[in-house]
Amino acid sequence: MSTQPASEAESFKTKFGSLTNYSKGSIELVSGKKSHYAFSNIFEVASQSAPYEKVVVGLNLGYVIETLRAEGTSPWFTCAHDEFVVSVDGSVRVDFLKLDAVPEQVDGTQLAGELPKGRPMGYVMLKRGHQALLPAGCAYRFEASTPCVLLQQTILGALSVEKWADICLK
Repeated sequence: MSTQPASEAESFKTKFGSLTNYSKGSIELVSGKKSHYAFSNIFEVASQSAPYEKVVVGLNLGYVIETLRAEGTSPWFTCAHDEFVVSVDGSVRVDFLKLDAVPEQVDGTQLAGELPKGRPMGYVMLKRGHQALLPAGCAYRFEASTPCVLLQQTILGALSVEKWADICLK
């Protein structure tokens, strides 16, 4: 049983954003300075990004969280370590290939070539809130019939784009 007054409990509503319908967020400071906080809106970042540009929006120890605007078919990507992807808006198909050759041992996502050599491993369909593992040693590509937004966890690499000055509130 809730101890909140009915009017207070009813005043809070969860609103899910999307690429086509989001509100720019804000930060309310209890103490400190606004300049000590990094704050961005993943939908705003994706709306200003090229399709499949991997824009860093968060840091988690040695890992980065990247926002990708999924639109059309991506190039083939690969990675020497496991990565994860979450659809936060819309639906996207992820195709997988088991590569004949092991990818170079570097940090972050790499391009796998126009048509990497390997055998098909199948695909997954991600809808809003669904997550998939992008396993080491495979190639993957995304396909979205309508523009949507993905979050990907990886390690900072050559394809990671840092636009902190452009995406953070000051």
